[in-house]
Amino acid sequence: MKSAFACLVALGAMLLSARAADVTTKITAVHLCCKSCVTLAEKAVADKVPAAKAVADQEEDTITLTGPDAPTVQKAADALVKAGFFGKSSNADIKISTDTGAKGQMVQTLDVSNVHLCCAKCAKAVTDALTAVPGVKATTGVAKNARTFQVTGDFKDSDVFAALQKVGLTGKAGADK
Repeated sequence: MKSAFACLVALGAMLLSARAADVTTKITAVHLCCKSCVTLAEKAVADKVPAAKAVADQEEDTITLTGPDAPTVQKAADALVKAGFFGKSSNADIKISTDTGAKGQMVQTLDVSNVHLCCAKCAKAVTDALTAVPGVKATTGVAKNARTFQVTGDFKDSDVFAALQKVGLTGKAGADK
């Protein structure tokens, strides 16, 4: 009986020490305008990185990522970016990718894909951000659940993504992949 109890105590101590070793980062300034944004951000991580956990806070515009180690939390951050979310990591070891495929060139037309657009508020945030980009004349196809949309005018492609990232979203240059 004493040895069974000792084993339980040792197991409990191991579990506590393993929990203490979890890696966490808080992603701030993320676009989370509605409950769907929250749900989809958390689902993006749960579906792609089951060993990690994402907890989105709509009021604070933050997503806290937790996992057993830094590589797992990095994969969770990458899953958020792939789902079209963007923000700033509180953990220097966890990087939020800014790779959008933009080349920093002047363009007249740009197809944009993989931007998180779950509702009309998301679409408005994207439209407002992009119409503020110098040289952008119009956006076509920015709507709830759109997978790809087009930006036209005479503008720098990288400025489009800088504007999206400023409002907590991101995407990719080119057609939906």
